[in-house]
Parts: sequence; structure tokens; C-alpha cells
Amino acid sequence: MNIFDNTIIKQVNIDDSIKESYLDYSMSVIVGRALPNARDGLKPVHRRILYAMNELNLTHRNPYKKSARIVGDVIGKYHPHGDTAVYDALVRMAQDFSMRLELIDGQGNFGSVDGDKAAAMRYTEARMTQAGEEMLRDLDKDTVDFIPNYDDSLNEPSVLPTRIPNLLVNGSNGIAVGMATSIPPHRIDEIADALIYRIDNPESKIQDILQFVDGPDFPTGGIIYGRQGIIEAYKTGRGRIRIRAKIHIEQTKTKEIIVVDEIPYQVNKARLFEQIDSLVKEKVIDGISEVRDESDKDGMRLVIELKKDSISEVVLNHLYKSSAMETTFGIILLAIEGKEPKIFNLLELLDIFISHRKTVIIRRIIFDLEKARARAHILEGLRVALEFIDSIIAIIRNSENAEIAKNSLMQEYNLTEIQSKAVLDMRLQRLTGLERDKIEEEYNGLLKLIEELDLILKSEKRLNNVIKEELQETKEIFSSSRKTAIEDNYDAIDIEDLIPNEPVVVTMTHRGYVKKMLLKAYEKQNRGGKGKMSANTHDDDFIQSFFVANTHDTIMFITNYGQLYWLKVYRIPEASRTAIGKAVVNLINLQDGEKIMTTITTSDFNADKSLAFFTKNGVVKRTNLSEYKNIRNNGIRAINLDSDDSLISASIIDSSVKELFIATKEGQCIRFPADSIREIGRVGRGVIGIKFKVKNDSVIAATTIQTDEDKLLSISELGIGKQTIAGSYGIINRGGKGVIAMKLTSKTGKLVSVLSINDSNKDLMVLTTSGKMIRIPLDSIREAGRNTSGVKIISLGEKDKVAFASICNKEELEQDNERLDSTEDTI
Repeated sequence: MNIFDNTIIKQVNIDDSIKESYLDYSMSVIVGRALPNARDGLKPVHRRILYAMNELNLTHRNPYKKSARIVGDVIGKYHPHGDTAVYDALVRMAQDFSMRLELIDGQGNFGSVDGDKAAAMRYTEARMTQAGEEMLRDLDKDTVDFIPNYDDSLNEPSVLPTRIPNLLVNGSNGIAVGMATSIPPHRIDEIADALIYRIDNPESKIQDILQFVDGPDFPTGGIIYGRQGIIEAYKTGRGRIRIRAKIHIEQTKTKEIIVVDEIPYQVNKARLFEQIDSLVKEKVIDGISEVRDESDKDGMRLVIELKKDSISEVVLNHLYKSSAMETTFGIILLAIEGKEPKIFNLLELLDIFISHRKTVIIRRIIFDLEKARARAHILEGLRVALEFIDSIIAIIRNSENAEIAKNSLMQEYNLTEIQSKAVLDMRLQRLTGLERDKIEEEYNGLLKLIEELDLILKSEKRLNNVIKEELQETKEIFSSSRKTAIEDNYDAIDIEDLIPNEPVVVTMTHRGYVKKMLLKAYEKQNRGGKGKMSANTHDDDFIQSFFVANTHDTIMFITNYGQLYWLKVYRIPEASRTAIGKAVVNLINLQDGEKIMTTITTSDFNADKSLAFFTKNGVVKRTNLSEYKNIRNNGIRAINLDSDDSLISASIIDSSVKELFIATKEGQCIRFPADSIREIGRVGRGVIGIKFKVKNDSVIAATTIQTDEDKLLSISELGIGKQTIAGSYGIINRGGKGVIAMKLTSKTGKLVSVLSINDSNKDLMVLTTSGKMIRIPLDSIREAGRNTSGVKIISLGEKDKVAFASICNKEELEQDNERLDSTEDTI
């Protein structure tokens, strides 16, 4: 008998068979191994690791377990692949130089930025971080679908119900068949703010989101040069950005030293060191005498010592060109959505996460609702039993068995089977008065919970509010300061290098006209000279600010809307001495109704300095100055304001500033230590600086104090004013109601302004509500105590009031060079 008699032979084209097999393999790699899910930002191996750790109860408060135990559970139950691949994935989730927000807390050697590998899994231990737990939160409430594992013996989640927008926060890298993903990490507070804004404004555009998301934020820091690649990636899903090492220059007596503090993302520090050393030995780069790695537990320090006559800028340009001190990061926002790989833009990724959170919350509410209704149903039966306890006990006593008793209760009191069983199971101690009250309290609480959950399910607005509240909570727990700086337009650096950095005089008028003139244009005069007119202003205008700056310095314009705009000094138009200048609205994009409240000039954005913001409602916020170093004409959000609030003032705080001072229109003030306000992120709201004693009071002025000898000029709306020594106002805790700044009466009216005086040889310029301008010498206003009204400094007409006050130079005249030099020293 031929063994092939009963065999069916089917002809198959070998080309078709290979294509079909390769496509199956490709989809398996794409969906099952190499690419992240757009909802939770995890590849299957990472999801399975976290789920296995959750099953082992490895929370951040519980003891560590051996990594080998975790890996064993993962490959034995969920991921039938090599243990090395699983362990490598676990290690990466614990590395602070790989993850912007670590999901695993590792104990032992988990590798280093030098490329050192982690110790073997039998030596290391791990548990989840709090962020890792947030990825799994509410998993036990039927919030996501479960699927069978590889052998159908267990179930595993198809996606995690994460509260953290992990795909954008931690990013992802992966190479599949015919495609790859490369998503950079971001700050969680920026992404959370963008998500909240997107929920409130579903029709928003990329430009709207950019006011919240500056760009990628890599765990290793560095500097991103140029925003074009970032914007392109956010709009199209693809873009390229340049990342440079962050350095500083140290000067010795004879030479300069370049110190590398941070390196580009995914650059191996040891290899970078070897690369630079090799470039020096091969004489590709001249001017370097020695390269050494002085990094320790306190941070990175790669020292590049220059030869005596070498110029650091020239050497740096060679290093950026020839070494990994500058790298290119290609952004590809590719992820899996519905088992389909796709390249998304930023708005689509935000929408996917919002949709995921809506699904999770709805399923969680349904789960909680069913549980609450089931418990309320039982409690209703217990309440009936307590009301008719004597007759129910009699029924139970006279029943032959539990089944008869149960049926009798159901028939007699119209109870369900579940309720009857609960009554039979009830302990005698529940008959006490206290236990009866507990049942009533629990029942009433469940009714309120059921009502609240029902309302959320029926209202899109309430559901969105739940999502926003949870995002805000997540942001407050996990937010941190920016690590990667972003410099504007990479090519613009060369433009600035072509502009000479020389001192100029910048003037800005009350009506918003600005101009600059070279300092050398002011001819030197002997002290006491008459000077020259600086500008012909409008009748109702005057020079409000006047300072000396260098052309490469930056002017920050801060508005009542809490927006901050930048302008390089060299971009301010140069004008003749008597010209009025150019309207600032033609240089920066102010919105309708937006007013410049403060202008601040700085030559650097040193991290040792910070910006303090003061609002009408008494809120104070302090943010590191380095957060505002990225120059952009359309501005950024400097502070998040409540709907009924507006910005009043802002000041730079450095080591010389000891206290902050806030004054209100009802004559109250507070003086408190500057260091009592901790630094927070750029778009944060801030904290309460002063509480108002009187309803409808508001802040009208704020300033900084350096010494007790500083003077503060207080002016009321009816023209009463005084100078007071800052030391007269006692230092109290932030958030108090303060003390009296000025004694207000019907003759003084409300407080209008409080100005800090550093130089009495100036004039006070006052604008009234009727449009009149008045100039008064500062030294004509006498000094008075804190709890006094002061003296009349302005005679006003009937119904006229003081609207605005500012300190200006004497007679708006150009001062002699000695005067200008001293002004420059104070800036």
C-alpha cells in the first residue's frame, strides 16, 4: 500500500508562501514586540514586566525582590522569549539616564551613563516606583480588556489603564520590520498642562499647545538648538533636532578650561571621552592639552584643558563638529493604535490618551457603581430586618432550616434572595444602637456616591473634570524642573555673532514707544551741565524706563495676562536723540487688551537667579530664570492666572534680594523673606503672598528689598504720599494679612502705587485720570512713619485722581557719562 494514497497534495507558489510567512512574522514583530502602544506607551515586554511585578505586590512601599524572580515570572507566564531581553528591558526602566520618569526602582548595579552593563539579575533587586504603580492603577476595576497569555493558561492586560501619559513622558525607541519609532521624552507637567488645555479646547491647534510644551526634555540634559525640528515633528510626526552638550568655561591664570556638565541623550560618556582623546592625539583638533574625566557621585565633569593661547570658542566649534558633543535626534512619532502602526502628530497622541482615560474612567465608574448598588441593596434588606427585628427573629426561630427561613423572609417582607441571605448571616452585635447608626450612615453614603457616579456618567463635562483633576494630581506628584535647555533658531546664533556687542541706551515711554542709541552718542559733559533732550514725546507721554544695556542682552516684557515676551536689544530700532521711537506692539505680538506691566533686562539666564511674579489677587510665584532663556517673539506663558486675576509686577531675585514687599489698594502691605517662596515650574500658579483683610481688596504694587535702609514711596489716589524706610515694616510669614502700609482716610483715598527708591536724584512722574501729567522731584517728598498718611504731594482738580506713577530721570535729560556709568553698574 502506498503511504501517499490518502494524502492530499496542494500546490503552493513558493513566492506567495514566503510573502505570507514574512508578513505574519512582520506583524508579529510590529504588534507583539518592537513598537509601543499609543495609549500606555509600552511595548508588550515592558507591560508584562510591570504586570508581573504588580502580581508579586512589588509596590514602592514593599521590600525589593530579586530581579531573577521577576524575570522568571515574566518569561514563564507572559513573555516566552529570552531572559536577557526581558532583564535588559527591566534594567532600562530603572535607569535615570534612560527614563525621564523611572517606572522601576532598582537596587544594585543597574549600569551607568559610561556604558557599564548592569550586574547579573541574580545580584540585583527591584520594585516598582510610585510612577510605575500609577501605570497600573485601577487595573482591578475592569478598566481594560484582558487577553489570554501565550498558552491560554492565564490572562494578561492588553493595555494598562495608566494615569501617566507615558508615551510622551518617557518616549520610546524601537525598530520593527520596515518601520521604526523614535519618540523623545518630555516633562510630565508640560504634557499634563497640554492635555488639560486640549480637553477644554478640543479645536486647538499645534501653536496653542506650544505655549505649554516647550519641546523634548531628555534625562541627561543637554541643549536643543532650534525649534523648527520640534515644531515639524509635532505637526507631522517627523522631525530632526540637534542636541549639544552643556558646558561652562573656567578661567585659570594662564588658560581656559572647558568643562562638560551634561551630554546629549544616549551618548556614552566613556566613548565620548575616548573619542575626544583620540581626536587630540591624531591632531584633528588643536589647542587641547589634556582631557580627563572628573565625574563623581555629585555629577558629571568632563574636563577639556586648553593650551595657553587657545580660544575656547574655536575649540568648541571643532568639538561640536567632530565629536558626539553634538548629535542629531530623529523624531518619529510612530505607535500602535488598534493593532495598526501609524505615525501621529502631537495633537493626535494627546487625543488618544484623553480617549483612553475616558474609557478607563467610565469603566471604573461602572464597576464602582455596580459594587455600590449591590452593597446598597444588601443594606436595604438589613434596614428592613432592623425595623422588624422581633418578628424576623420569631420567623427564624420557628423555621426548620435556613432554606425555609430564607423563603419565609422573602415572602413576608418582599426581600430578594441576596437580602434574605444577608439577614440570616447578620450577627447579633448588629442589633446594637451604634451598629444600627453605622448601617444608616453607610447606606446614606452609598446613595450619595451612586448619585455622584450617575451624574458623571451622564455628563461629558463632569467626566472631563475628573480627567483634569487626576492629571493635575499626577502633575503635582511627579513634576520636576526642565533638564534640557532649548535655544532658539540654530542658525540665528551666527547672525548674532556678526553684530558687535556694544553698550547702548534704551528708553521706553509710558505709551509703549521704544528706541536705542549708542552710548558713545552722548557727549561727555561736566557735572551740572544742562544735558540734551532725549526725546520729543506726546503731551500725555513720558519716558518711563531708561537703562544702559549691551546689544546682545535680552529684554523681557511681562504683561498683565501673565505672558512673557523676549527681544534682543539689537532688534530694537536705533533712532535719533529726539525721535520718539517705535511702538513696542510692532516688535512683539501683544494680544488685544494686553499691557506691558514690567520690563526686565538681563545679560544671562543664570540658574542662580529667579523671577518673582506678583498678581492682583495676592499670588506670588518664583521660577528659575533659566526657564525663560529661550527667545521667541510670540511669547510664552510665564504664570498661570485664575480667570479673575492679572499680573501686577515681576522682579529678578538674586543673592542680593533679601525680602519681597506687596502692597494693596486698601493700604495693607506685607514684607516676607524671599527664600520662603520655593521655585516652581514656568506655567505653575504660585502661592498666596498676602491675604486681604477687606473684601474686594487687591494688590496694586510689589517690589524687592535688599536692606532695611531701602526706601519705599507710597502714593494714594488723592495725591497724598510719603517715603518710608523699609525697616519700618516688620518681617512676617508669607500668606499673612500684613500690616498698615499707609493710613487711609477720606482725604487720601485708596493706595495707588508703591515704588522702590534707589536714587533720590530723580523725578516722580504722575499721570491722573483726567490725562494730566505732573513731575515732582523725589527729594521734595519727606520721609514719614509706616502708620501715617503722609503729605500732599499733588494738587488735583475736582473728581481727578492719580492713575499711575513712575520714577524717571531729571527733566528727561541725558546725563553725563559719569551718571550713565553709575546707572550701568546698577543694572
